[in-house]
Amino acid sequence: MERIPLSNSAFEGDNNAYLFADESEAALIDTGDWTTTTREQLEAALAERDLAFADVDRVFLTHWHGDHTGLAGEIQAESGAEVYVHEADAPLVEGDEDAWDAMYELQEEYFEQWGMPEEKRAVLRERMADAGTGAASPTVTTFADGETFPVPGGELEVVHASGHAAGLSMFVTTLEGRREVISGDALLPVYTPNVGGADVRVDRPLERYLRALRGVVEADYDRAWPGHRDPIDEPADRAQHIIDHHAERAWRILDALDREDPCDTWSVSAALFGDLEDIHILHGPGESYAHLEHLERAGTVVREETEYRLADGVAEVLAAKDERRWHLEY
Repeated sequence: MERIPLSNSAFEGDNNAYLFADESEAALIDTGDWTTTTREQLEAALAERDLAFADVDRVFLTHWHGDHTGLAGEIQAESGAEVYVHEADAPLVEGDEDAWDAMYELQEEYFEQWGMPEEKRAVLRERMADAGTGAASPTVTTFADGETFPVPGGELEVVHASGHAAGLSMFVTTLEGRREVISGDALLPVYTPNVGGADVRVDRPLERYLRALRGVVEADYDRAWPGHRDPIDEPADRAQHIIDHHAERAWRILDALDREDPCDTWSVSAALFGDLEDIHILHGPGESYAHLEHLERAGTVVREETEYRLADGVAEVLAAKDERRWHLEY
């Protein structure tokens, strides 16, 4: 396997594509975005290995976001490559208009529920309208959790890791006797992947994401190859760090509710992240919502229409700063 770094203007940092190739087959995991710069970079990287788009036989996608799927359609058009993605993300990757319309409608429902100001909605709509412009949509073949695929030099095992996206999947493989994972955006070395806003279709997004992270901890992979930036040498440690980060964020949300009780999701987001611009207008309240929804089901907060308040007795726990107890419950 070879990592191919690709540029990306997104805040997560440069993208990665991963190549499995020998004299008989070439398979890619993710393709980067659809920009001319990324296309030239990927073409040049393949050319260094005496390959071109026309030589790619299969493309495996970690999830539907455009900075991972952008060139899949162009590669397929040139090579006839089979493009694989988890069944939950397939309609979006294929450009199904009904699926996209349903997601946009759901986003608008959440914007209202979250209390997002209209001027911020307008900025976000304009930002999202430009996303994916010019990208060709591939025809896809779906996979599900636990499926395996032979690739040059080994095998890929699908591990569904929903949270950041409904169909987000990792691929486990063995490299030089080491059990390693291509983690997409489920595990990143610098940023914590957004949950709640990055894919509003995900039900119970934080619960699902924490479950995926605990799976990484239990699997104790030797290395992770993320969708952005450099490899992660201690994936279990990084996954546990993100779990702890979300527990700490829960404390901050409860503290915000203690000070401003009751308040809506947008107000909680402002307390956590301040003023938001660009795609963060979606990610900030989305992350806040994911936590509030998680805390509501745990009985720690109570929702009344669009506002949240602390459940009875929680203020006393906060005052006692009984953090150890909260970590166990979370």
